[in-house]
Amino acid sequence: MDHTVLHRSLALDLSPAMIYALLRLRVEVFVVEQACPYQELDGHDLDRTTRHYWLAPDSAIEDPQATLRLLEPTDGQFRIGRVCAARPARGHGEIRRLLEAALAEVGDAPCVLDAQRHCVELYTAYGFEVDGAEFIEDGIPHVPMRRAASARIRCS
Repeated sequence: MDHTVLHRSLALDLSPAMIYALLRLRVEVFVVEQACPYQELDGHDLDRTTRHYWLAPDSAIEDPQATLRLLEPTDGQFRIGRVCAARPARGHGEIRRLLEAALAEVGDAPCVLDAQRHCVELYTAYGFEVDGAEFIEDGIPHVPMRRAASARIRCS
């Protein structure tokens, strides 16, 4: 895996080419690879307070290898979602880098996410706890998870 650089941008600061690249990666992973036809464009990607994080090679900012979206609803509870990595980027700690960056911004505020069942252990290492019953979304088992305001990251 080539060296990747962490990027963060508010939605409204993204160029059309960059938002397209992020959406293309998400569709590649969630819709094509996981064979889950669903409405990927949910209306939150361009919200004023939405933050996008991604990792891309030094020389190709518009070639994201991994991405994460952080939403800030009006109730002040952050929501992490749309976490994915291209096949070549998996197993190199890229998702952990994105989580650490997003959670640094979240700080002591509560944060929630819906984890695919096989990712629960990853999120548990960052202070998230299962917060409800397993459910099926687009044919994939998920569990709601919550990180309380006082949670601490248990890994580096």
